[in-house]
Amino acid sequence: MIRIVTGSRLERLEADATAAREQARQASAAAGEQFGDHVRELFAVTGRAEHAEAAASEVGMLLSAALEELAAAQEELLLNGIAIRRLREELAEARRVGRELTLLMHYGQPHTIYRSREDALADTATHGVPASGRWVPSDERPAAEVTWRIEAFVQEGSTSGFRRAFQPAPEPVGGVA
Repeated sequence: MIRIVTGSRLERLEADATAAREQARQASAAAGEQFGDHVRELFAVTGRAEHAEAAASEVGMLLSAALEELAAAQEELLLNGIAIRRLREELAEARRVGRELTLLMHYGQPHTIYRSREDALADTATHGVPASGRWVPSDERPAAEVTWRIEAFVQEGSTSGFRRAFQPAPEPVGGVA
């Protein structure tokens, strides 16, 4: 089929083509603008994500350090609790009526108080007196004449004081008992 194209038709086709090119240019410009907006948004989102990752890493390190400090504090608290319990037991033991204490005297002067005779003997061993040495019961000699002497004392409940655990037996005066 043969079609005859007139000048006015050509002008209209040219005008339509120009309008279509202009519309395509505008659509391309709008698409370029949209693409630029998306690229900028992508960069911004990527930057925020990297910043968030860095912050999360820093928070993780801080949390790790805080957990280590917490564990150390809990361990110290546990040890302090054990020490407090032990000290309370010792205090309760020290307040117990009838408990025997041993006083270590050096040439009649009080040197140290011990919980037991064995502790006193062990301490004198550090001063050069063997624990298996010549320990004899206290006698009537003045305490200042004896290098090391131990005396046992018992807490009395009625007086809140102490008395000698081993009182010397009274000797009859003039042979009368």
